[in-house]
Amino acid sequence: MDSPHYILEGTGISIGYHKGKQVIKVGESLSFKLPKGKLTCLLGPNGVGKSTLVKTIMGHLPSLAGDIIFSGIPLHEQHPRQLAQKISVVLTDKITAGNLTVQQLVALGRTPFTNWLGKLAAEDKHIITEALQATKTYYLKDQLISEISDGQLQKVMIARALAQDGQLIILDEPTAHLDLINRYEIMHLLRDITNKQGKSILVVTHDLEIAIETADNLWIMQCGVPLTTGTPEDLVISGRINLLTTGSRLTFDPALGKIRPAALQTYGSIHGPDHLVQWLKLALHKSAIKLPQNLSIEVVDAPPTFRITGNGFEETLHDIQSVISWLKQR
Repeated sequence: MDSPHYILEGTGISIGYHKGKQVIKVGESLSFKLPKGKLTCLLGPNGVGKSTLVKTIMGHLPSLAGDIIFSGIPLHEQHPRQLAQKISVVLTDKITAGNLTVQQLVALGRTPFTNWLGKLAAEDKHIITEALQATKTYYLKDQLISEISDGQLQKVMIARALAQDGQLIILDEPTAHLDLINRYEIMHLLRDITNKQGKSILVVTHDLEIAIETADNLWIMQCGVPLTTGTPEDLVISGRINLLTTGSRLTFDPALGKIRPAALQTYGSIHGPDHLVQWLKLALHKSAIKLPQNLSIEVVDAPPTFRITGNGFEETLHDIQSVISWLKQR
């Protein structure tokens, strides 16, 4: 039976692959629910099995145990052509068809719906145009793939997935080779697609901070344990987000909203607005500076001012770099 809330559900799933006659098990006892019309990010260290899980969800690998239910029907009962019409995929594989135009590449998303001649109907062309417009790549439609940037190409690949008009879009590290601004743009584009078109999207990513900002839900995958799932906010508040930093010298700082060194020095004699104090403490830690017990720093906002006092003297500085330099000279 089709769930009114979830497009994809798995219970007690074991994943892996065959290597000759040997079965290589990558993960077991995995349970998950992928909400309809939401953006979900799958995170975890390299080698933990994220790609294997995604290939299993796509139907490219059979589950070793347990059932995956997609749109109310067990995945293994659905024909590959049916799945191709329902699940759109954007992989990290390099595109070699540089002689295709952007519009021709996006049109490939309609392949599961065309006849054996591959002829596009008027409805297909309309869907292609809508996909280009939704990803703000319509102006590129006549350019060759070889002529556009990596960031533009990733948007075009998302347009192709939209043209496929599936219920679920899966993207495997879509921001892996992009600069910071393009990484944010791609994730916010996916956010817009879920909001405006109601698509269900699963993204494999290592961009924790961007995922927290844009995703409705996170799946955290670790070796040998069940998936940890929840909204980014709940995972941060509960501290479970630090499952991603287990065994490292790092921790997720809920105040900063980012990963920082776990063994951050205690600087009790620094006072002022929380956000300025946090950034000053981080700078002191990076510079391996311990604040002498006889000194205290008062931070004032608008404009930022750092007033250092101790033993009857006072020094006023106006940026963190000056504070670091002053303390190093003592």
